[in-house]
Formats: sequence, C-alpha cells, structure tokens
Amino acid sequence: MPTPNRRTDVPSSPDDHVRARQTLARKWAYRLIKAVAIPMGSEDLDVELGARLAALCSLLHEEPFHLAPIERAGAELVTLGHLGRPGLSCTTEVLGRGLLTLPEFQPAERYAERIAVAMGALGCGFTGANTEFVLAQQESMQRSLLKAVRDANWNLKESEARFNEVVTSSTNGVLIVDLDGRLLKANAAIGDILGHAPEDLVGIPLVELTAPGYGEMLRAAMADLVSGVAERIRQSQRMLRKDGEVARLTLTASLLRGADDVPSYFVVVVEDGTELALLQGELKRQSLHDVLTGLPNRQFFTTQLEIALRKSDPEHGVTIFHLDIDAFGMLYDTFGARIAERLLQHVAQRLKVLLVGEQAMIARFGGDEFGVLVENAQSTPDIGSIMKSINDDLLEPTYVDGHGLAVSVSAGVVHRPSRDTEPIDVLRAAERALRKAKSGRRGQWEVFHAGQDAEGRRDDALAVAMPAAWENGEITVRYRPVVQLADGAINGVEAVLHWDREREALDHDRCAGLAEATGLILPLGEWLLRIAGGQARWWRQRAQFDRPLSVRLTAHQAADADLVSRVVGVLDHTGLAAGQLMVSMPCDVLPMADAADNLAVLARMEVRTALDDFGLGPRDLAWLSELPVTSVLVPKDLVRRQDPCSAVLIQAVHALGVHVCVDGVENAEQATWWTEVGADLAIGAHFGSPLDAGEFLKKL
Repeated sequence: MPTPNRRTDVPSSPDDHVRARQTLARKWAYRLIKAVAIPMGSEDLDVELGARLAALCSLLHEEPFHLAPIERAGAELVTLGHLGRPGLSCTTEVLGRGLLTLPEFQPAERYAERIAVAMGALGCGFTGANTEFVLAQQESMQRSLLKAVRDANWNLKESEARFNEVVTSSTNGVLIVDLDGRLLKANAAIGDILGHAPEDLVGIPLVELTAPGYGEMLRAAMADLVSGVAERIRQSQRMLRKDGEVARLTLTASLLRGADDVPSYFVVVVEDGTELALLQGELKRQSLHDVLTGLPNRQFFTTQLEIALRKSDPEHGVTIFHLDIDAFGMLYDTFGARIAERLLQHVAQRLKVLLVGEQAMIARFGGDEFGVLVENAQSTPDIGSIMKSINDDLLEPTYVDGHGLAVSVSAGVVHRPSRDTEPIDVLRAAERALRKAKSGRRGQWEVFHAGQDAEGRRDDALAVAMPAAWENGEITVRYRPVVQLADGAINGVEAVLHWDREREALDHDRCAGLAEATGLILPLGEWLLRIAGGQARWWRQRAQFDRPLSVRLTAHQAADADLVSRVVGVLDHTGLAAGQLMVSMPCDVLPMADAADNLAVLARMEVRTALDDFGLGPRDLAWLSELPVTSVLVPKDLVRRQDPCSAVLIQAVHALGVHVCVDGVENAEQATWWTEVGADLAIGAHFGSPLDAGEFLKKL
C-alpha cells in the first residue's frame, strides 16, 4: 500500500520502524508469490517474512557484525518452498533496495556497505542449502523408483487375483474370447443380461449371440484389434436374449497380448444399455431443468437463445427479459424456505400462463431470477405491455399456507440483439440492465443500450485495475482550497483522490465511484484520511497552513460500522486535533441508522460534520434539526442552475446555525451569484484545481 514520503529531518520512532518493516515484508511477500510457488497464503507469508526480516535487521545492527548468522538465515529461506534462482533474485533485489530505505538504517551511506555484504552472505547461504536440498530430492527419487520396481513384482500375483474377483463381482458382463471368436469364460452378469447360464455360453462364437445384421460389424472391429489398427473398440450392439428379445447393449473390447507381444485373447465388457439409456435421458433432462419449478435452467436457456438468435426474424428479432422478484429476501426471511419456494412455483406458473400466446421460453436462472426469451412476431406486444401484464398479475395476492402474498418484478431487457451476438454477451447485457433498473424504484424495467455497455465495461476495467494502481503509487492525494465567498480568504483545504493514468487523469468523484463499486473505498478512504491528516499536521507544525482539513465520505464509508474507529485511529496516528477535521456524508445515506449514528458520534468527538449533495429541499432541511451538522455542501447541478428559490432556502439553513458551501464553482459569474444569495463558502475550479501538497502551498 502506498505510504507518504517520510521527512528525513524528523526523528523516527520505534513504531515507525515496525511499520516500515511491515511494509517491506508485504512487498517482499507480494513479489515472491508472483515469482515462485510457495505453499502458503499471502497473509501467512506476510507474517513469516515479517519475522525473518525483523531477525535480519537485528543481525545488521549487531556489533561486532558477523556474516555467519546471515548465511544461516539465507539457508533457512529454502524451507519456504521452491524458491530457486527466481526466488533468490527477487529476495536480494527487494531487500537490497528496501533495507536502505528503512528509517532504522539512516543515513543510508552508513549502512550501505554492511547491507551489500549481508546480501552476498544471504545468497551464499541460500545457494548452498538449495543445492543440498536438490541432491536430497534426487536421492529420494532413486530410492522411490527402486521400491516401485520391487513392489510391482511382488504385487503381480495379487493384481491377477483382484482381476478375477472384479470379473466375478462386476455388474457388467465380462467375456474372455479366444482369437477365433469363441467364448472361453463368462461371468454371472452376462448370464443375467442374456438369460443364459454362464457355463452354457462357453464355446459359443460371440457373433452368434448378436442380432441379425450386427455380427459383421463386431467381426470387423475384432479384426482391427488383432491387426493393431485399434487398441480398443466401443460400439452399440444388439444381442439376442434366450427368450428371443433383443437387448440394447454397449460393447467394449480390447486385445490382451503376452510378454512377447503376441495376441492372446479378447476381453469383452458388455453394458446393458436399456436402463442406462433411460437414466441418461432423465439425467440430461434434470441437468437442463430446474428441479423446483420444472422450468429450463440457465444452461438450457443459453443454448436455446443461441439457436433463436441465428434463426430470428430479421424484422422483429427476439427480446430477452431478465426478471428479478423484488424484496424476495425479505419474504424468505419472514416466512421461511417452504413458502418462498411455493411462491417461486407460483411465479413460474403465472409466467407460463401470461406468455402462452407467444413463441416464448421461460427459464429459472436460480434464486429469485427468471429468464424469458420471446421470438417476436407482428402481433407480439411491446415491452411495456408485457411488463405491465406480468406485474399486474403478480400483484394480485395469492394465498400460500394461509398467507396472502403479492410481489412485483424488476427486469433488464435486451430488445432485438444482432443475430451474430454471442448468447453470453446478451445475458450479460440483460443483467447489466437489470442492475440499473433495480437501482431505482421496485417494479421497474430497463432496456439495454450498447453505448451503456461499453461505458460500463470501461468502468469495470478501471475498477478492477484500481488496487494495482494504488499499490504502484499512481493514486495520490491532492488538495484544493475552500474559500470564503465574502472576501476570497481561504477557509480550509479539502483532500481529494487523484489517479494519474497514462491516457487520462481521474478526479476524486471518479476515483471514489470506482472504489465504491468494488469495496476498495474502505481501505482507500482510510488511507486518504491518514495521508491528509499527516500532511495537515505537518503544515500546522511548521506554521505553513493552519486551516481545517475537509474529507468527503461515500455512502459505503458513511455506513461503515468501523468508521468511528478508523477516524480515531487516524487522529491518534497523525496527531491531528479532532476540531481540525471536517467529515461530510451524502444526504441520501442518512436514513440508514449506522450512517446517522456515525455522524452523531463523530460530532460528539468534536469532529466537524457536514452533509454532502445537500439539495436544499424539505427533507434535507429536516436533517439539520435532527443531526449535529455544522455545514452543508450544495451539489454541482444546483450550483450551475442558480435557482432564485435557493436564496430563501439558504436563509433557512442559516437560521439553523449551519454554513452553506457551494461545490463546483467554475467561473466568476457563479461565484458572484452565490455570494449575493448568501452562500458562505465555495469549492471549485474558479478558486483552484486540486494540487499536490507542495504546489498547493505555493498557490496560497
């Protein structure tokens, strides 16, 4: 994880030493896992390497300095796993550079020679131990091979006995047939299959047991075995039972050869395919259908979707619905699994009835999700009509075990996809549209648009790449001024995220949104607080800047059960006073109890609190009388709109003793307008873009 650069003129503490070692150990573990195979998880490896690094640092500090213990430490690295040359190279590179950056080895010039010599000793010890390890493995392998040969000779007779036992007890028919095609031996199972006593079959040509028209196929296959064209044959056969009925069988034959590779006899295994065919048919049906509802499952739906896409009407095409039952989890928790399953069966039946007039296929994807494939025609209703009929029907209460239940469904819809589109891409698009539909009110549907998918995929790619970018130092903290509108004086500083990518730079809102989608925002947000808090205290200690620090939280952060402890940890770590920190939360997360509680606790700690995305509406104003808020931030869309009604609402905010800050002021016109209507503070490009700590001070 990236950490702020340490000032060399500030004495380091033991805690600093421990943290620096932990960071280096994590980097060592991360690099090793990528380079070699190590039989332990990343967390265990972090702990293991942390202990080894601590021991190495202690050896480097010893006086007089000896190399022998360091060689032993290098030898012990072999026990971690198959490190080899790549592991040694990775270790010496990480430690050779990383040790010189540790606070305890400063100034680096004093320890450079000692660390360089130590890396050589570490490599010497590792190389010697690794060589001994490889030689020991080779010797062990030789002993294992000798033992295997001895065991094979001893077990030969035992394996022959086991073979005879398997033949006798097998439920499949087993026949030993000579090279002329006559039966030498038959087990009891073949007697049961054909209705003959096994001893009665001895001496009979095998082809005489086949149904008319099948003997020549068997004879040709056995000739191929003798000539070496095939090593094993497997074919569907028809053989005659004693009662004259034909048995559908699967026959597998192979040729056994003697020690001199001369053919000896055939081994023929016969499986009764009658029941197997029925069983396979049932298993196939079950594998493609949902057990609870009897509907096709997602796998079958995908296969049929591919067929429907290829043969779809060029004019009308097909429409795919991905349906999700709203609040199904609540119903499950309230009434239990039995009633929830009965409701799923009811929904499946109603969907069948509602779409009976269409060329449609209904499937259950799993859980409370269903798929509908409609092959459109001239008479097919539009999407809105179909969704209305489904929700109108399902909202009619149905009684399950005496409980009147009614549900609605939300849907993601893909309408008339291209005929050459892959089914998996169609289903992914429908799922993406469903997520968008469920982000609003229940019972809604959303049609997928190609442009949205491209944008969504770009966001997904960025979100997935974000942790690595953070680790590599591409994500940094920047600072922008909070300005008093009345006189232009700087009232505070806001810390924001900045991702400097090769093709584009991403601002705080973009970074926070991507991190929010993956859950990375919790560690990343805490890191932002820690870096900015340390920087603010640094400025204050040197009398460079002493105004309050502001940090915005996302919805996930605001409702985090550990938010207060995170903030307390940052304040303790950085030494920043609680009154010098302002934390803002989005208004729309306040109905969640955890968020409101977090804000109240922070306020009691004397941390300044603010509401973000404050819309100046009645509900937003109500929060100000319920929560200990000192400021509100008006969002960018209201700032640009410059609605005259805002002046009255600002007065209402002021009457509650709360300051108004406008976010996103882009020009002098906007600044003047909001000054005139009574806003107190402002943030935006007009007053300064986010800059790194050094550039921010220069602009003051």
